[in-house]
Amino acid sequence: MSKSRSFSIYLLKEDKKATNSLKADHQLGKEVAATNLPEGSTLFVLDNSPHPPWWKSYFGVTKDLNQVTQGALIFLPVGERCFALSFGHVFHNLEDTAYEYDFGLRVTLNSVDPEKLKSTDILEPGADRRQRTQVPVDSDLSFFDFDRDSTILKSLTGKVKSEHKKLFKHATGSSNLRISSSLAAGELTELCEKLLELYGSDDYKTTFPDIQNIAPVRDPILISKLNEKLLEAFKAKDESLNLTVPDIINYRDNVFSTFSGCGTGDLYEDVFMGRYYSYLEARGQDINDIGLEEFKKHQLRLVDEDNAPKGDSYSILKCFVFDTSLPNGAGTYHLTEGNWYKVENDYVAKLQGDLDPLCADLPLPVYNHKTEGEYNRAVADNDGTYLCFDKKNISPDGQSQIEPCDLYAVVDELGTFYHIKVSTFSAKLSHLFNQGVNSLEILKMEEAARVKLGALVDDVAISDAKKTGFKTPLTDQDYSVVFGIVTHKDKGQKSLNLPLFSRISLRRNLKSLQLMSVPARYGFVEDQSPKKAGKKKKRKPRKAAE
Repeated sequence: MSKSRSFSIYLLKEDKKATNSLKADHQLGKEVAATNLPEGSTLFVLDNSPHPPWWKSYFGVTKDLNQVTQGALIFLPVGERCFALSFGHVFHNLEDTAYEYDFGLRVTLNSVDPEKLKSTDILEPGADRRQRTQVPVDSDLSFFDFDRDSTILKSLTGKVKSEHKKLFKHATGSSNLRISSSLAAGELTELCEKLLELYGSDDYKTTFPDIQNIAPVRDPILISKLNEKLLEAFKAKDESLNLTVPDIINYRDNVFSTFSGCGTGDLYEDVFMGRYYSYLEARGQDINDIGLEEFKKHQLRLVDEDNAPKGDSYSILKCFVFDTSLPNGAGTYHLTEGNWYKVENDYVAKLQGDLDPLCADLPLPVYNHKTEGEYNRAVADNDGTYLCFDKKNISPDGQSQIEPCDLYAVVDELGTFYHIKVSTFSAKLSHLFNQGVNSLEILKMEEAARVKLGALVDDVAISDAKKTGFKTPLTDQDYSVVFGIVTHKDKGQKSLNLPLFSRISLRRNLKSLQLMSVPARYGFVEDQSPKKAGKKKKRKPRKAAE
């Protein structure tokens, strides 16, 4: 029986091949000759010089120790297309705009047995939350907590259908396809021909119905129009344009971020759009002169405190998160990891139909403050019908802190929890909506949480009479929830003021509250504070890059 070997396979875009797919600063050597390569293919090798591990000098190890990183990248033409086969950790030498982002996942969806899945990676764009779920036995997709309406399936692992087992038995698909195969080197062209056929198939839509309610955009003309919208938002410092790390990160490794592409950047503990603007401005770059090529060239890099690589680097284009629409009203579009996704108008209309009736005029004053905390305290200080519970904690001892709400009032004999957020930034809103559900869940389930909430009323309320009035609905567990969103936007737009995935998150959380028999609504607070130029962060970087 032939030995099975692991392959990591990328499909290059139609205009890409070996000569134009590598990064300008790639670390691969010149093309290397080999006697057993598939016909027409080319081989490049990574062969770094031996070097001691960092801990050798750290501990003063006297023994002669060296380690070396080696790998290879093979470009294999198949018909009019070209594949890249990566061995070792060398795929990052490919331009991250050179390959098809949905290749591995689409091939996996078309090849795996839907009853024999093992692992999923999902992305919830609204909160930029990434989750990996694994199960010990073969299972179907229902076991993986995958919400077709609000999440994007990023990676899938499973056993393949019987008709594909001669080529490979297991598949893991994301941007690349990872398989194990016992095929000989001369049979790899045949394998890639089959993979190209699987990539072009729509059979997965029958096997996995509604798996991609959020569908990728492939039309170059449409993508060009959407990229124009992206550039407009960037130059206007539109608050709906955000930056994130497009991967699962092991934060236990003390990871920092920095920028490169037009000079050395500072080190930061976190990632914000304002960091990128600051980086450009510090290096004399006019943002009006920045275009798509710069977004592809400029990199967000993960490093350690000494500015040594701690993971992959990503083009800024791949790090953008952005919602937009086009004048013809053909749908709503979401940009993540360098790819555009379209949500059909019917689904957007359904979201609006569910959410707009729950949008209410809130009895809260306008916002003209520096921070949410300042606003919450001012509301309670100026109106005795509210209590400020901002930064308070009702979780039982030993559990993570849970804030009951920002403001509390009794409305129509219901204890009403107001959750306030100054932003229409998707990740912040998703956190807000989840917070509203989490606080009600713990109040419903934990007596200790209800006792702590009663004690908070006693601490904050002024008179005994007011204390009684505030506590009566809490004793009877008569609750309601209100999400208050501070914005400069027109209140009349209702749910359309929110980013697409915030609408999805809001609907899901409102339904969760309804299942707990808790009335819930949302509304907007007029923001009269001065508009800020972007979302720059004033915090100093931890350490300057060398």
